[in-house]
Amino acid sequence: MFWTPAFPGWRGCYHAPVYNPSRDQARQFFFDSWRKYRAGETLSALETIALQVILLHPEYHPLFDAPERNLDRDYAPEHGTLNPFLHLSLHLAIEEQLSIDQPPGIRMAFEQLRAKTGAEHDAKHALLECLAEIIWQAQRANAAPDQALYLECLGQKLRT
Repeated sequence: MFWTPAFPGWRGCYHAPVYNPSRDQARQFFFDSWRKYRAGETLSALETIALQVILLHPEYHPLFDAPERNLDRDYAPEHGTLNPFLHLSLHLAIEEQLSIDQPPGIRMAFEQLRAKTGAEHDAKHALLECLAEIIWQAQRANAAPDQALYLECLGQKLRT
């Protein structure tokens, strides 16, 4: 399985074919990673990364202990609930982006944010907020995410 991390179609970026899971497949991937961890089974490299992200969020552990109740659950923003699957998927995207420094400069921005916040997880959440905003803007404009705006958002976080 290959995740869709660094946004195929970004202007000027090379991209390879990616796995594009359905909502249920993406959720099942997280459930399976958690189940395998709890059962002491061997995890794939991507499942290991997913597990590391899940472990950073103990507030989601009960959700993963009850997949039958949560696989089809909706998380509507108008209800004031954060979608944990979206949140964790954005974390995975950020992990991939940092591992390949794509878009170019994201790794340096992350290091600067980590130095500024003093916490790796807080710095990753700053990236996550910018990434979510850029995805939202791209969806509204029916366009590819703009990496320049993404990096500018990170720059603003560094300046404030």
